Amino acid sequence: MRISKAHRVSAFVCGASAMAMAFSSQSALAQDAAMDDQPAEIVVTGIRASLSAARDIKRDAQGVVDAISAEDIGKFPDTNLAESLQRITGVSIDRSNGEGSTVTVRGFGPEFNLVLLNGRQMPTSSLGDGASAPASRSFDFANLASEGVAGVEVYKSGRATLPTGGIGSTINIKTPRPLDRPGLRGSFAVKGVYDSSRNNSDPITPELSGIISDTFADGLFGIAVTGSWQKRKASVNQANVGWRDGYLGSENNWGSLPMEGDPRFANIENRPGPNDVYQVQQNASYDLNDISRERLNGQVVLQVRPAENLTATIDYTYSRNTVQVRNSNVGIWFNFNDVSSSWTDGPVAGPNFYTERFGVNEGKDLSYSGSLTENRSENKSLGGNIAWDGPGGLRLELDAHHSTAESGANNPYGTSTSVGTAIFGVASQTVDYTKDLPVISVTMHDGIDPLDASNIQATGNAFRNAYFKDRINEAQLRGSYDFDNSILDSLDFGVTYIENKVRSAYGYIQNDTWAGSTTKEQMPDDLFTLTSIPDKFKGVSGAGDPAMIQQFYTFNFEKMVSFLDDLNGICGGDGNCLSTFTVDRRIRERTVAPYIQGNFEFDVANRPAHFRAGLRYEKTKIKSSALVPVPTATEWVSINEFNLVFGGGSDFTTFRGDYDNWLPAFDVDFEPIDNVKLRASYSHTITRPDYASMQGGQTLDQLFRIGGGTGARGNPGLLPYKSKNIDLSAEWYYAPASYLSVGFFDKRVSNFISSTRVDTDAFGLTNPADGPRYQAAVAALGAGASTTAIRNYIFANYPSSVEIQSFDPVTGNYTGKILGLPEDNPVNFQVTTPINSDQTAHLYGFEFAIQHNFWDTGFGTILNYTIVRGDATYDNSQPSSVAQFALTGLSDSANAVLFYDKNGIQARVAYNWRDEFLSGTGPNPYYVEAYGQVDASASWEFKKGYTAFVEAINLTGSSRRGHLRSDQNVFFASPGYARYGAGIRVNF
Repeated sequence: MRISKAHRVSAFVCGASAMAMAFSSQSALAQDAAMDDQPAEIVVTGIRASLSAARDIKRDAQGVVDAISAEDIGKFPDTNLAESLQRITGVSIDRSNGEGSTVTVRGFGPEFNLVLLNGRQMPTSSLGDGASAPASRSFDFANLASEGVAGVEVYKSGRATLPTGGIGSTINIKTPRPLDRPGLRGSFAVKGVYDSSRNNSDPITPELSGIISDTFADGLFGIAVTGSWQKRKASVNQANVGWRDGYLGSENNWGSLPMEGDPRFANIENRPGPNDVYQVQQNASYDLNDISRERLNGQVVLQVRPAENLTATIDYTYSRNTVQVRNSNVGIWFNFNDVSSSWTDGPVAGPNFYTERFGVNEGKDLSYSGSLTENRSENKSLGGNIAWDGPGGLRLELDAHHSTAESGANNPYGTSTSVGTAIFGVASQTVDYTKDLPVISVTMHDGIDPLDASNIQATGNAFRNAYFKDRINEAQLRGSYDFDNSILDSLDFGVTYIENKVRSAYGYIQNDTWAGSTTKEQMPDDLFTLTSIPDKFKGVSGAGDPAMIQQFYTFNFEKMVSFLDDLNGICGGDGNCLSTFTVDRRIRERTVAPYIQGNFEFDVANRPAHFRAGLRYEKTKIKSSALVPVPTATEWVSINEFNLVFGGGSDFTTFRGDYDNWLPAFDVDFEPIDNVKLRASYSHTITRPDYASMQGGQTLDQLFRIGGGTGARGNPGLLPYKSKNIDLSAEWYYAPASYLSVGFFDKRVSNFISSTRVDTDAFGLTNPADGPRYQAAVAALGAGASTTAIRNYIFANYPSSVEIQSFDPVTGNYTGKILGLPEDNPVNFQVTTPINSDQTAHLYGFEFAIQHNFWDTGFGTILNYTIVRGDATYDNSQPSSVAQFALTGLSDSANAVLFYDKNGIQARVAYNWRDEFLSGTGPNPYYVEAYGQVDASASWEFKKGYTAFVEAINLTGSSRRGHLRSDQNVFFASPGYARYGAGIRVNF
């Protein structure tokens, strides 16, 4: 998993990616890519035909546009849209539960890419970690099956006619339109999938898909229906390690390594020096995750064309993705007492091993925990479109849609759960980090058998419930006018209105009985099943180490929760563990965006050239409300400790904001010689802030001091990230379906988000140490009176506004609470709020691509490589106390594809590689290591219209791994397994 540069380059040479455009849907973006497009056929056959179509789209477009497509009606290159997108130059993906989920384009992660469906902005919904209020704008491609998709266009350069939101790219998913290809056409497929990752068994799961399109009355009416149903069972097994912050060797904190003079110092080998940075683990576990996923997609499109120049379309798109994850894990936590360790050399030192020993009476636990989630995401979109070709080159189009995306729990437990059991009596625990898999080993004190189920006790548990819904109403009026005999070839104009309404909510139930909530005798032994570990991590170095934990006890989650709820009422005794929402955030964005764009065509030295100049103006207004717990009073409870009193009530607080942007876009292309095209583009693009930063709630921390308190709130007035972009490219189309291209991109991004503090009062709360009583005490006792003396005076002289707990007649000291009164002065709260900082980032890179057919042999190849660089990188040698700004997602990537397409036989082997990248920042960095994957597919049309096909995903079983500052600060390691599919497709 730790791949060298040389290996990466050699690996790149042996794989590749098919990018193409099959059949086009009617959309304004297709018109924008090539204004003279004729209605595209919705059927292309074979790999070579689709690649040829993709080549034509890339060549004819103004600006930088890449595409992928169905190789035939109902047949996309990959079964997952994200996995198809990664074949495009500059596009990388992130995986969830073993499948492609989100995309990164040119180093910009999922939230910086806007997704459209047939030119319409789509709502997004995801639950994040399920353990907090969701806040992401990223689109989850795992919700969509690829069988009902005609093609995907990736717009890498900005343009005035495109909706805004994607600094990295704008991705347009296109679906079929029946009137684009008259007549009865269709495709039906049945497939069985065998996933070798499954822990308990290797079932074959079914997938069904179909599309049918027909027209009537000589093309007056048309209808297209697509559908897909898939079930998948898989397992994702993972070693996880949680780490404390990065310390300097000179620091002496809880969890840091013993210093010289401490007897434990002798137990450290090669202790990090005073200026070296290191991290120690807090916990480690082996997690076995069994996944069951059901995905249902469908679309209905109705079209009518009462006249040659008038077409009306109504479409409805639906998707539902339900993912159940059943987790069982064995884990350890560290207390940092009697420890030993060994370390690599600095300046960033990594652990070789870390051991802690425990006494008999410490009662240290070996955790056997489990969780069960079943989360569902549902997307609905109803849209309508009227397109009219008027006289004299005028074209008008009115498009509108109402779309929703919703995600939440689909079981009575929540979106993130944990139920703990444990065996107490650990004598020592060690983690060895010298292999790819962290090797966890445990020894128990005499007489305690970790494989004896009668020793198990229940501990703590948590049931977290997150919910997210996004609703978009959008209306677009688009137009164009063609000019004859003029350097101005055409003029595009239009206006868009978008209302985006978001609800994000969260609540939890937690029982912190981690020291044990039952006796050993109360736990039924038959709840538990003994499970092996090493065989779940085959192929990862370290899995064969005899020192690692070999077995542990799993349990049925539903039975365990029912037992504990009956016994201890962990969910209230009724079996319903879905908590009410204590956090409830509502955001409404309304944007009006007119635009105008001129398209010019002319000759330079008798060679064809094009120039496009556009300007888009956007005005956005935001209303953000959030339900927050409302404090009703204050208490002075000790010398320098004050509390807010929450009465259990809550209320919505609301904030507002607005901003506007002028977004220019310019494109020029020139063909100096036949089949060679040079391009240059300049544009401004934006990406809006995440929803958490915009939330309208103001929450106050319960504890405050005599000088005031603290809190946090969102800022709906945040400006969007803004990027100024330059794109340059040179393309040589040297043969049919073949080309060579080189591109350069440069992005300078501003308006990054940081935080500041503002001073404010809130909810009429007053400070009991700043008012008439306090002033009277100072006047009576003198300016130098101690805080204890002032409190005693108030207790003695204002009995109606205090609650006395005790009085010591010897010292004369009182203990108790002094209550805040309306006549006291307001508490000053320093509230942290996000703001736009003056930080900027410069990102640039190169893209290289070649698509080549080897004469008429049927063989061909696609190779591409993307280099991404930036000036905002993370310095691992700095401790966590040093705030750092860095861009996540930046990495090189490559694809290599070898394909064959001739005489009814198609075959493809594709290799995709992504270099190591920074996946998360904050006090500590998180890196995902370089990863390469081989996929393969083949099909044979054994009878006209009847095709048998096979496919393999991750054919070589590539594994994944991530680390923090040091390579040995591993935070996850997971083996990879191949997934196979086979089926029959019938086309007509």
